[in-house]
Amino acid sequence: MSHEMLIREVGRSGVKASAIGLGTWAIGGWMWGGTDERTSIEAIQASIDEGVSLIDTAPAYGQGLSEEIVGKAIAGRRDSVVLATKCGLVWHTTKGNHFFDYDGRPVHRHLGRESIFFEVEQSLRRLGTDHIDLYITHWQDPTTPIEETVDALLDLKRQGKIGSIGASNVSTGELDAYVATGALDAIQEEYSMVKRDIERTLLPVCAKHGISTLSYSSPALGLLSGRIGPERTFTGDDLRKDNPRFSTSNRAKVARLMAEIAPVAAAHEATPSQIVIAWTIQQPGITFSLCGARNPEQARENAKAGRIRLSSTDIRTISEAAKRHLIDLDA
Repeated sequence: MSHEMLIREVGRSGVKASAIGLGTWAIGGWMWGGTDERTSIEAIQASIDEGVSLIDTAPAYGQGLSEEIVGKAIAGRRDSVVLATKCGLVWHTTKGNHFFDYDGRPVHRHLGRESIFFEVEQSLRRLGTDHIDLYITHWQDPTTPIEETVDALLDLKRQGKIGSIGASNVSTGELDAYVATGALDAIQEEYSMVKRDIERTLLPVCAKHGISTLSYSSPALGLLSGRIGPERTFTGDDLRKDNPRFSTSNRAKVARLMAEIAPVAAAHEATPSQIVIAWTIQQPGITFSLCGARNPEQARENAKAGRIRLSSTDIRTISEAAKRHLIDLDA
């Protein structure tokens, strides 16, 4: 039986969005072997049609390309979308610390005031909108005090350019500094059945202060999609090629886990991948799950996970199977 899409609030901001979000890293093509604009636009529009309102992007995804594609896809449909994008990975300045090179150009981590003001205008232009619902610091900048960064974000909020404030890839110390400002609505962190360390570190702090968590990589780059078997090979610039997470033995363990999830999936008339996503958004402290989709079929499949309601027995069955078969990569 199908329920309504689960809707949740971003912190205490009043911004409400679907518990399933569309993550658009892959749509930028960067580290994912290029992108197809038309199919990407169709994937975004299919997500919206299926009740996914949360769309998460960032300037760093293809240096503006992902934001531009999102902008094209939501033209005329902005009111149906809760738009999240990011700041802090910059190539217009060499302030802050060097992080990596993109196409031979240095990218720095910088969250200074004037840089944020510059970045937000660029993002608004690429996205074709006058406001961003959730604005997230992408990676943290140890050269700028968090208070300065938050002051700049609060100014943007007062100007109506952003609706809520988030931070991504934070340490516990950085989270404490954000919490101290009283302005943080959400964090965005990697979380999945194979990477649960934030349950011990960040989630208790967020629970105490009413801060939402957006999880990314819940299917663990496709490892938990149920479609990448032990026989699959990765080529070219596919970031999974040399990732130990995708070792043959790991994929054999995942295959055993998927076999145990199969009866739960069948009972819900769902795919194993949908059950993995549904499990994720029913974990304590996980408010939203960002799922990548490169075509409309994937987008529709992900969206349906937001209509599944797992019973406490289902969740226990899955969690126990995950403990038996998976290694926590951070333990």
